[in-house]
Amino acid sequence: MDIIKNYQPKNEQEAMDKQAMLEFWARNPDAFDRSNLTAHFTSSAIIVNEKMDKVLFIHHLIYKSWGWVGGHNDGDKDFLKVALKEAKEETGLKRLKPLLEEPVALDNIYVENHIKNGIYVGDHIHMNLTFLMVGHEDDPLYIKVDENSGVQWFLMDDALNHISEPRMRPIYQKLFNIVKPMKA
Repeated sequence: MDIIKNYQPKNEQEAMDKQAMLEFWARNPDAFDRSNLTAHFTSSAIIVNEKMDKVLFIHHLIYKSWGWVGGHNDGDKDFLKVALKEAKEETGLKRLKPLLEEPVALDNIYVENHIKNGIYVGDHIHMNLTFLMVGHEDDPLYIKVDENSGVQWFLMDDALNHISEPRMRPIYQKLFNIVKPMKA
């Protein structure tokens, strides 16, 4: 729980989401498992190139939109490990490293009901920690056919034009605003 307790919120949204995460974790021993149908923890990565002017997105099968990589913690309390594993699995990047050991963003994200692998998944919340990672543009990329239909580098200044999930645009913009000053 320290990773969330120690996180310094960047705005009011993150402060509220942090408090909700801490309270939910304290009251729900299954907060790290999908078996909790109300909410559960997830880990994501925003992957940038070495120049930090491009972002690597996947085209999600469920959401039919370009976006970050990540997934469910499925019992694992090591958020960074989960984010790194998911990033490698979903993109094929071999040379991938976290830029920081701590998360760069914290968001509670509403997930609408959908069908995944032929199974109904009800509305729920992803309590998500996002990590900043650096990948190499010349590494080969591959599509993880059960999760995405594309993997592509986008100029960070153009990436939002490829997002068809309105609820995710402010999250990605927040992340890009964190990354851009780091380029200097």
